[in-house]
Amino acid sequence: MILAIVADVLQLVVFPLVVEGAMSPADDILDLSVAGVLAYLLGWHWEFLPSFLAKLMPGVDLVPCWTLAVANVYRKSKRIAVSMESNRE
Repeated sequence: MILAIVADVLQLVVFPLVVEGAMSPADDILDLSVAGVLAYLLGWHWEFLPSFLAKLMPGVDLVPCWTLAVANVYRKSKRIAVSMESNRE
């Protein structure tokens, strides 16, 4: 979660450099790195694909897509853990 928050804040702070969306190499490198590290840490989740594609559009860097994706993955994993625990009982 911290990585996703840092990536989104970095894109907000460095907004003038990455405002071009898909035309900004710095933004693309950051998004590819974040996607790779999150997939490594959390495993592949479909929530990461829309976040990555949304970051290619200009101006969408103002939306914390990575943070929302990781929060959704966390929410799903908690729900699965609770259902598995109730099945075990």
